[in-house]
Amino acid sequence: MRVPLSWLREYVDLPATETGRDVQAKLIDVGLEVETVERLGEGLKGPLVVGQVLTIEELEGFKKPIRFCTVDVGGANGTGEPQEIVCGARNFSVGDKVVVVLPGAVLPGDFKIAARKTYGKTSHGMICSGDELGMGDDGTHGIIVLPPEYEVGTDAIALLELVDEVLDIAVTPDRGYCLSMRGVARETAIAYGLPLRDPALLDVPPPNASGYPVQVSDPIGCDRFTARTVSGLEPEARSPIWLTRRLQKAGMRPVSLAVDITNYVMLELGQPLHAYDRATVDGPIGVRRATAGEQLTTLDGTKRVLDAQDLVITDNRGPIGLAGVMGGANTEIAGAVTDPETGQLRGTTDVVIEAAHFDAISIARTARRHRLSSEAAKRFERGVDPEAASAAAQRTVDLLVLLGGGTAGEGVTEVVSPRGPRTLTIPADHPDKVAGVEYGRETVVRRLQQVGCDVYGQDELVVTVPSWRPDLSDPNDLAEEVIRLEGYENLPSTLPKPPAGRGLTERQRLHRRVGRALAGAGYVEALNYPFTGSHVLDQLGIEPDDPRRSAVTLVNPLSDEEPDLRTTLIPGLLGALRRNYGRGSHDLALFETGPVFRATGDEKAASRLVVDRRPTDDEIASLDASLPQQPRRAAVVLTGAREQAGWWGEGRPAIWADAIEAGRAVAREAGVELIVRQDQHAPFHPGRCAALLALVDGEEVLVGNAGELHPRVIKAMSLPERTCAMEIDLDRLERAGAGALKAPTISSFPVATQDVALIVDGGVPAADVEAALRDGAGELLESLRLFDVFTGEQTGAGKKSLAYALRFRAPDRTLTAEEATAARDAAVAAAVERTGAALRG
Repeated sequence: MRVPLSWLREYVDLPATETGRDVQAKLIDVGLEVETVERLGEGLKGPLVVGQVLTIEELEGFKKPIRFCTVDVGGANGTGEPQEIVCGARNFSVGDKVVVVLPGAVLPGDFKIAARKTYGKTSHGMICSGDELGMGDDGTHGIIVLPPEYEVGTDAIALLELVDEVLDIAVTPDRGYCLSMRGVARETAIAYGLPLRDPALLDVPPPNASGYPVQVSDPIGCDRFTARTVSGLEPEARSPIWLTRRLQKAGMRPVSLAVDITNYVMLELGQPLHAYDRATVDGPIGVRRATAGEQLTTLDGTKRVLDAQDLVITDNRGPIGLAGVMGGANTEIAGAVTDPETGQLRGTTDVVIEAAHFDAISIARTARRHRLSSEAAKRFERGVDPEAASAAAQRTVDLLVLLGGGTAGEGVTEVVSPRGPRTLTIPADHPDKVAGVEYGRETVVRRLQQVGCDVYGQDELVVTVPSWRPDLSDPNDLAEEVIRLEGYENLPSTLPKPPAGRGLTERQRLHRRVGRALAGAGYVEALNYPFTGSHVLDQLGIEPDDPRRSAVTLVNPLSDEEPDLRTTLIPGLLGALRRNYGRGSHDLALFETGPVFRATGDEKAASRLVVDRRPTDDEIASLDASLPQQPRRAAVVLTGAREQAGWWGEGRPAIWADAIEAGRAVAREAGVELIVRQDQHAPFHPGRCAALLALVDGEEVLVGNAGELHPRVIKAMSLPERTCAMEIDLDRLERAGAGALKAPTISSFPVATQDVALIVDGGVPAADVEAALRDGAGELLESLRLFDVFTGEQTGAGKKSLAYALRFRAPDRTLTAEEATAARDAAVAAAVERTGAALRG
């Protein structure tokens, strides 16, 4: 809601020194979200005056039409002589009153005006359009043509109200009454402690039998319908400048007098209205639910097929409007048009004014069903004051009579479904208990009365809620009103005191350690939406029978292209990598931890839980049984340089080994030493893919995979070459771990290092050789590291050499050379026996 400060001052006598920023701070204190304060006309400097066009000369020989004009600006130019101005617009004629900016002036955007030679003429200023003055769209996209009654030389800055401040308020769904000047003025009056001049306090005549006939067939969808008529409007009547400027400042485009007045009253009182051309309405106006398949062309020119739940306005022909959302084109107010035969100006002269109150849920569903968000629907779905309908209709009639020369019809139609006021009972100290602050009864009563409530009682308060606050439906809502008006900033800050002995679980600690370890290794966390689609799995080359195809499909997905819950973390990370790579970041290492979702087919349909009590244990168990498996995963993707080049060296690119090392880093946080074997697993390159295994209850269990992505995957997903990835199952790692991590025992005795090089067949996994060496070396082996792999003529065809560094240490003594050599020989013997290895050399 855009609120011009000059308009707001009509309802609240704000101090003259108060600026928009001051009002913003006050409104924020009472709970409104004032996002910005726009200073209209900032930097604007005159002279900017009303001028009258005297002559127009059409200049020839240019690519676009150019006119050389003389304009009478009175004494504003200091000489009284006509001002010569070059202009390209064509929506004005000789004798029209226009807005002229003279040399020396400055327009918004620091646009300085000076005499300049153009198109062979010297232009001494400009004839202005609304856009050039920062006024917004007036519908013409051309020069401002003023009514003839304004005198030449009049200051246009004041006339057009170009200098003002506009507060832009983000109105939350529970504050629908603030989608009006009346609502914002009420909040401003409360914030400043000043009286409010309520624009809805009007003298409204009672309903009578001579009003325009209205038939409401759905009193639930429409509980109030007010109809008034005005006849004899002048077709040539235009909206005055003050009216159009207020609409523009509020973000609306002027259209015609009748439409502008209904929009103006809606902004003023918050009650949406609609004006029908009485000459095009056939018979009584009705309100009913649509018949499925009925059609209506709305004011935006779109033909809409109606749903049986849509509430419509009708006449004898059928629907003429989508109730509370948008009117129909067949009863649109006709603009003034000159009859080519008679020369007379024709247009709408008689109107029927509708001010109704519609069910908020019905209007919200209709607006979403037809994807038609209108100013009226935005207000109805948040709650409109039903008691304001008759006042809004009267205000519209008054303005049409005043500005359009019409005559108000004597008939007043009021169709009302009886409804009593909403009353709540609340203990006087309830806000004190909610806030933890002692306000006292007097403060509670005063604040509730300020928001429009009637309050009676002593210890137990009986509160009648005002009609414009449909959001106040619970004692806690009333407590919130007291607390926000007393100031959220005045609430004491107290830190919660958690009970002792309830820290993070081991599962949670592992999750955090994994994140810290990957971040410490240079990876950046990327949190992605847990949604995916089958086309992504196709790009990854995942086979139809792969478990990752067992996805859980959402009933109401955010996107039709991603209807499934993810079964792997890699697609989301690859999408993040691709976006960042496309934006110029070429050295990337990303990670994510979180659950994936695997459907087993054994899930049961979830039962709908009740809300009036705590679910039973059986109901909770039934709900758990309906959920898919949700194992926790950690994954990384990386591309580009793993080590940057510089004066210290050439650096190196990220390779598959880095992805494997990321898996090892994750496993170390669980106290697990991974077993790495060659594997073939989509979406990885078959020759650069590793299976990551861990011992669970003495058996090797696959916990993840790592490696370089397959070239087909890289091409299908438009990824950089040699992109690598790793994904590992944290739940399996947790089961493989030995519980809480234990600090290692550090021996004070020296280490004995022995190197050994073994020649094995090319197909023997290095992990098997390592396992044999580790088993054969016994308890004295402290660590084992593969530091070289060699193939060549020296090893023989189909053979490879694996060189290991073995570190031996005893916890209680210094090892002798004989003991270290014996342990090494035992390790080699085990490798020879189990893998067919031969000692090199």
